[in-house]
Amino acid sequence: MQKSVRYNEGHALYLAFLARKEGTKRGFLSKKAAEASRWHEKWFALYQNVLFYFEGEQSGRPAGMYLLEGCSCERTPAPPRTSAGPAGARDALDKQYYFTVLFGHEGQKPLELRCEEEQAGKEWMEAIHQASYADILIEREVLMQKYIHLVQIVETEKIAANQLRHQLEDQDTEIERLKSEIVALNKTKERMRPYQSHQEDEDPDIKKIKKVQSFMRGWLCRRKWKTIVQDYICSPHAESMRKRNQIVFTMVEAETEYVHQLYILVNGFLRPLRMAASSKKPPISHDDVSSIFLNSETIMFLHEIFHQGLKARLANWPTLVLADLFDILLPMLNIYQEFVRNHQYSLQVLANCKQNRDFDKLLKQYEANPACEGRMLETFLTYPMFQIPRYIITLHELLAHTPHEHVERKSLEFAKSKLEELSRVMHDEVSDTENIRKNLAIERMIVEGCDILLDTSQTFIRQGSLIQVPSVERGKLSKVRLGSLSLKKEGERQCFLFTKHFLICTRSSGGKLHLLKTGGVLSLIECTLIEEPDASDDDSKGSGHMFGHLDFKIVVEPPDAAPFTVVLLAPSRQEKAAWMSDISQCVDNIRCNGLMTIVFEENSKVTVPHMIKSDARLHKDDTDICFSKTLNSCKVPQIRYASVERLLERLTDLRFLSIDFLNTFLHTYRIFTTAAVVLAKLSDIYKRPFTSIPVRSLELFFAASPNNRGEHMVDGKSPRLCRKFSSPPPLAVSRTSSPVRARKLSLTSSLNSRIGALDLTTSSSSSSPTSHSPTASPPPHTAVLESAPADRAGDSTELSPCRSPSTPRHLRYRQPGGQAADSPHCSVSPASAFAIATAAAGHGSPPGFNNTERTCDKEFIIRRTATNRVLNVLRHWVSKHAQDFELNNELKMNVLNLLEEVLRDPDLLPQERKATANILRALSQDDQDDIHLKLEDIIQMTDCPKAECFETLSAMELAEQITLLDHVVFRSIPYEEFLGQGWMKLDKNERTPYIMKTSQHFNEMSNLVASQIMNYADISSRANAIEKWVAVADICRCLHNYNGVLEITAALNRSAIYRLKKTWAKVSKQTKALMEKLQKTVSSEGRFKNLRETLKKNKNHSSWPCSCNPPAVPYLGMYLTDLAFIEEGTPNFTEEGLVNFSKMRMISHIIREIRQFQQTAYRIDQQPKVIQYLLDKALIIDEDTLYELSLKIEPRLPA
Repeated sequence: MQKSVRYNEGHALYLAFLARKEGTKRGFLSKKAAEASRWHEKWFALYQNVLFYFEGEQSGRPAGMYLLEGCSCERTPAPPRTSAGPAGARDALDKQYYFTVLFGHEGQKPLELRCEEEQAGKEWMEAIHQASYADILIEREVLMQKYIHLVQIVETEKIAANQLRHQLEDQDTEIERLKSEIVALNKTKERMRPYQSHQEDEDPDIKKIKKVQSFMRGWLCRRKWKTIVQDYICSPHAESMRKRNQIVFTMVEAETEYVHQLYILVNGFLRPLRMAASSKKPPISHDDVSSIFLNSETIMFLHEIFHQGLKARLANWPTLVLADLFDILLPMLNIYQEFVRNHQYSLQVLANCKQNRDFDKLLKQYEANPACEGRMLETFLTYPMFQIPRYIITLHELLAHTPHEHVERKSLEFAKSKLEELSRVMHDEVSDTENIRKNLAIERMIVEGCDILLDTSQTFIRQGSLIQVPSVERGKLSKVRLGSLSLKKEGERQCFLFTKHFLICTRSSGGKLHLLKTGGVLSLIECTLIEEPDASDDDSKGSGHMFGHLDFKIVVEPPDAAPFTVVLLAPSRQEKAAWMSDISQCVDNIRCNGLMTIVFEENSKVTVPHMIKSDARLHKDDTDICFSKTLNSCKVPQIRYASVERLLERLTDLRFLSIDFLNTFLHTYRIFTTAAVVLAKLSDIYKRPFTSIPVRSLELFFAASPNNRGEHMVDGKSPRLCRKFSSPPPLAVSRTSSPVRARKLSLTSSLNSRIGALDLTTSSSSSSPTSHSPTASPPPHTAVLESAPADRAGDSTELSPCRSPSTPRHLRYRQPGGQAADSPHCSVSPASAFAIATAAAGHGSPPGFNNTERTCDKEFIIRRTATNRVLNVLRHWVSKHAQDFELNNELKMNVLNLLEEVLRDPDLLPQERKATANILRALSQDDQDDIHLKLEDIIQMTDCPKAECFETLSAMELAEQITLLDHVVFRSIPYEEFLGQGWMKLDKNERTPYIMKTSQHFNEMSNLVASQIMNYADISSRANAIEKWVAVADICRCLHNYNGVLEITAALNRSAIYRLKKTWAKVSKQTKALMEKLQKTVSSEGRFKNLRETLKKNKNHSSWPCSCNPPAVPYLGMYLTDLAFIEEGTPNFTEEGLVNFSKMRMISHIIREIRQFQQTAYRIDQQPKVIQYLLDKALIIDEDTLYELSLKIEPRLPA
């Protein structure tokens, strides 16, 4: 117990304040005065081990305090009373409860107290006893005595051990002496009796010596064996075996729990529901019971057997052999395929059955069983879904702690491989089954039905509501307004996008869907997508402003009908971009499959999807790549780790291009490579396209089929000449940062069964002077390829409209009737001639056309596909990532040189030429074309003679202008600054200047709010200012400016304002409730959980990473926290030097979410006077001055 305590007045006052508020015991007691036998009533408060007393209950400063540590409390009898005074008063005094507090310190007088009631006195005595820590002191004394006793024992043992050590040393000395004496005696005895045999018994001393020697040898052996055992226990092998056994014990426990869960599922739900289905009034049918529970009973029987085997193995511990159990289990696990495949359907059946009140009541009765522990039936039905992955994880951990020479190592590896194979099969089946169910669900929603959804290869992509503009009349849109209620009501369409078709439906009042009679089912192979009209198109110049640049066209060219155009309006630019991206990717995949099918199918008989599946480099791990289990949009496993070379190979693979991979690569390539390396790879693919196709695919490409050798199709009307052919898309590019800039994105022309030739021209007649309508092309059976004489080979350049370095120079296209292709009246475009030529070359050998010539034409197709791929990547790079070229002039010049080289290609198709020109135009545009405002421009435009004051500005004006400023600052951040945690480095101002500017703007706005409130001297004005700023924050919330909400709430939570109790007392309850709601929305708890949910609550479509409808201003710190968590939690490269592409994908996901909010601006008019007020730094008071001012307004309570 400490003898003295340092006394600090401030600390004592603080403890007294806590005692008044949170004291263990508080109340009035009478205290006996020291100088006389007088009692004074005081208000006592006990806090921990300190007893304070005050003059009254309302007193702020204590009159005294006692330290109760080590004291004792006992009851004392009532003091004797004189006979004077009324009898009632004497009786009242006798009934009072007296007790005394005795202190352990010398010279301190006891404290005599009394209270009115005996119960209160006992409570005070108990509380004081606990505060004295008497039990702890007694326990301390007991422990100290035990400690002293143990120290004495240790000292005694040390002395005894030392004595024994000396005795052993003395004995060793004595043994050596005795040995020497024995040796001397033996020698003497031998000399004295050399001829007499030794027949006498051994000397007792010798026996003693031998016993001592035997004891010492045994002791040394035991000590050595103990050392060996201890070394093995600490060895890695023993540690691995212990972990292995622990994994097995955990697996047995998990299996026991799983069997118990299955037992509850079968005996608590399945069998009772079967009995209920057999009753007179069944709440559920037997078919529904079978659909819900599937083969769960069989699964339970299987795992009961497996569990019995595991328990039998534990009887042979520590020899745990499990491989044979898995050998028995593996063939039976196929029963899980049926359960997993139909799991989602079983949940749907259960949900439908719950609509029946009788069944729902019965099910709740079953779920109330204590064995269920509050779990629902859906929970038990989900448990088998995770059992196979759990076995895989267990075997993976088991193998990690099983030595390579272990007897069951190979068996466990085989079991793990089989389980992983089964898991992949189940995953594929579930994906296919879910896709089929999704398609069938949509097909049931459509009243007329839709046969194309019965195609199993039709994969659902997205759905949503779009507005269809009334029909196009002579190429001109009818003059309608986007805000028209009639247009939104009558033109609203429910659209469904699949991999091959696009469905447009109307919704009736009853909720049923009806396909449009004309244009309800659009085959993507016949569509051309136009995002925005050409600037040269007079009919469409005003449509962008009319529809707010939310419209896009789909030009449909059916083979058996006249072309028509569908104009659709998206709800927002983000929705438009999502639809455009998905439609373009679907059409691009159809085009690539068509091109590669033409190339590969004739000789190899291997389709492109099968070719991709058979390519092990796309799904099997290797030393330079590792895949995850998740598939991307092209049904190819996503990359987990890979070398830079493999990532570049995936970027330029001609067979497919995942938009997710492209976005991730272009967002994060700076971490693991440079822009020069990426551009060099694209240039190499353009110049040498065959390097982009894996070797196995090239072998399939050049392999000759024996069935086709020597065969020639003489019949010109052979259906093989009418095979569809998918062309490269005509592309056009513009920067997305400027929403009003017109751009056009045409993706693939139509393929049809009647016209073998394909019009590869754009939908605009101005795209190429040689472009014509598809209907002008002659049927393919009327066109033939003829071999030109050798003497005319020199002029074949003029005769061949689609000559390529890989195309034979003696081939040319001829019109029916002998008209040459170079005739000025030729009705066939060069692109159509190229399509006819390649179609004929790929689907039969006419007379005089050998395999070498067909191979050359296939090479030409590969070159065109490679050019298209390079242009696609460059288009995406330039349009979506224009900042790369603004900050790197060398990169910009290299891309310009590459595009100019592409334009000089004489074999460039019209679409490719126009796409290249559009990319050049977008890349060459000055930054002045960007219509977005910048903070510097706003500051220059706000040179007003006098700014508005806070009182004259409305809450709406302040909220709108704060939102405008916040979005301008937020939009100015380039996405390069989000890489590498530059905002946390020492040179953060140089590495991330715009993020630092955003942080500075946040602090200045928060300081402005706090300064404006503190500028008022009277309480009412400050309270009104607080209410007004809370209203501004609420309007910011309605405007989706959560950064502004946090700016204001952070200011109101500053200590200088939060401590103003009198001011907050004047604030209305409604404002306080609103303030609490806003703070809860932007709270940082749970990594901004509420803010994330708020951003997602307005979700319109599942394909967007972020769901709050832009425009919006999220809090940047939330994303910086996510990025910092990703950066610190996972490295950029593995130990083998591979790029951690999973990390790149997570970073790209966050950056895409940020950029979606950056790209959509607010339609808020700038008000210079308001902005000048918000940006006036003269109004801002620093933090120290604010707190001093707060103390002047409401001083601290007196000590």
